[in-house]
Amino acid sequence: MTANPVSVNSNACLISPEIGKSAIAPAHPPLKLGVLASGSGSNFEVIAQAIQNQELNAQIPVLIYNNPEAKAAARAEKYGIPSILLNHRDCKSREELDTKIVKTFQEYDVEWVVMAGWMRIVTKVLFDAFPDRVINLHPSLLPSFPGIRAVEQALAAKVKITGCTVHIARLEVDSGPILMQAAVPVLPEDTAETLHARIQVQEHKIMLGAIALIAESNRNYCD
Repeated sequence: MTANPVSVNSNACLISPEIGKSAIAPAHPPLKLGVLASGSGSNFEVIAQAIQNQELNAQIPVLIYNNPEAKAAARAEKYGIPSILLNHRDCKSREELDTKIVKTFQEYDVEWVVMAGWMRIVTKVLFDAFPDRVINLHPSLLPSFPGIRAVEQALAAKVKITGCTVHIARLEVDSGPILMQAAVPVLPEDTAETLHARIQVQEHKIMLGAIALIAESNRNYCD
């Protein structure tokens, strides 16, 4: 009997909708992306690298990070992108933080907001300023396993397939219209660390794919 390739290939995945050349067609003018990051900034760098390589017709006028220890700031410096620390600990409420975020993004003429590892709950303040223009990346196949520790949730549920999702964000955490998903098999020997590492590979792909789809839609609208 021939083995199922998904069961033996740890890198096997299914991305929907499929990413093709049409998805990264040039748009004019480039999308201006305001990126929010709380940690290492690996997804931010994937976007910045694709822009630098002219694989994605977008700009990142500014990166906002909320954690003084976040490595995302160093990655932004590497690409000559301004980064601004807005420490949530200095704010009395989530709304106060989001008000500062909106003010900063408006100063930089940001069109779309990308939450790339942003570990803060977003409020109506941000959504009202950028209606249907805030996207989020989550390490599960939403609507399954929303919230924190999604990878651990998947392992505890003993599912055979999990993955990641890019979606238009809504007030309800990890909800909203889905733009792109990638399915990743869960292997018998997986730990949270090994599974998350494979999911992250697909996160990078679908983040670029989703932004490219938005750029293409923007091009069609402008035309």
